[in-house]
Formats: sequence, C-alpha cells, structure tokens
Amino acid sequence: MSNIPTENSSGALDADASLVALSQQGDLSAFEALVAKYQKRMLNIAFRFLGDHDDACEVVQDAFVSAYRNLRGFRAEAKFSTWLTAITMNLSRNRLKRMKLHQARVPVSLDAPIRTDDGEMMPDPPSGEPSVLDRMEKRDVQAKVQDCIKALEPDFREVLVLRDLQDYSYEEIGGMLKVAAGTVKSRLFRARESVKDCLKKSMGDLL
Repeated sequence: MSNIPTENSSGALDADASLVALSQQGDLSAFEALVAKYQKRMLNIAFRFLGDHDDACEVVQDAFVSAYRNLRGFRAEAKFSTWLTAITMNLSRNRLKRMKLHQARVPVSLDAPIRTDDGEMMPDPPSGEPSVLDRMEKRDVQAKVQDCIKALEPDFREVLVLRDLQDYSYEEIGGMLKVAAGTVKSRLFRARESVKDCLKKSMGDLL
C-alpha cells in the first residue's frame, strides 16, 4: 500500500490511510497517532456496551493490540475507524459473555459494597421517592439511560450504540456486525422502543 490517502468503497477520503500505511511498514509512532486519535472513541463504545469502565478499558487495550497485530491484513475495504470499531465490538461482545458467566457463578450479597466511580460504598436502603429536582439531575438521567441501554440484549445494544451514540451509517454497522442494513434498522427500532419504555418506567412523567 502506498502512503497516498485512498478512497474507501463509499467514495469518502480516508484521512487515516497515510498513518495506516506507515504503521503497516513498522512505523510505531504512526500507530501511536492512530491510538491517540481513536482511544477515547473506542472507550466510549466499549463502556456504553459493557456498562463498566474497567472492563471497557481492558477491551480497548486488547482492541488496539489486536489491530496492531492484524494491521498487515487490513486492505482498506472499509475505513480504519470502522475496522477498529468492529474489533472493539467483537471483543466487547466476548467480554460481556464472560461477565455474564462469572456473575452467574458468583453469589451476590445484598450487604456487599456497591462499586461507584469514587470507590466503594455500603448499600443504603432508600428512604422514599427521590425529589423531582434529584431526578432532574443530569448525571442521574445519564445513569438511567445507561442502565436502560445495558438492559438491552447484546444484538440490540450494539446497533443502538453504533448508530445513535457513534453515528455510523446502517451500511457500516451492517458490515461490522455482518448483517443486512435492513436487519440493523429493524434492531435499532426495537432497541429505541425498549429504551423509551425503560425510561418511562424509570422516570415517569419527566420524559
């Protein structure tokens, strides 16, 4: 592959082509530039799919390792970002399966500490309905949305994350997941409806 940026199948200029070409020739700094460019985006995708920051970080690290190892086989049939996202989604899917198996085998105590972004805290039984102001807090709303996304089956969760949160086209998503664009649209419709229903149950008249 030359170092001149090429066009992908959709006709759009792939701005990453030069960095990819250099990386394929063993230029580590070029690959590090790709990591810097897409690390945050891949972390967002993995976190939205898995719902756990630590697991998402490990998935993204594995995704970049896998991408680097398989870079020579990348033929630019799709954009590098699309190819990398497909790797991230595949690893996230496998991680989710392992997480579910682990959770099924480990007994859960109602008195066990709850993990949060700030560490661990002991469970505190609710003392009543939260106030309207509390429910309107932005972080609270975001947490509820993430909970509703996490409640989706993986097939529906992944299309919602890729389309609504990452703005990939139906064709790109279909290519990543190896399904028809029509299947993507169908799953996305069901995913959106499920999230709406979940939020209505969680937040009631605030929606």
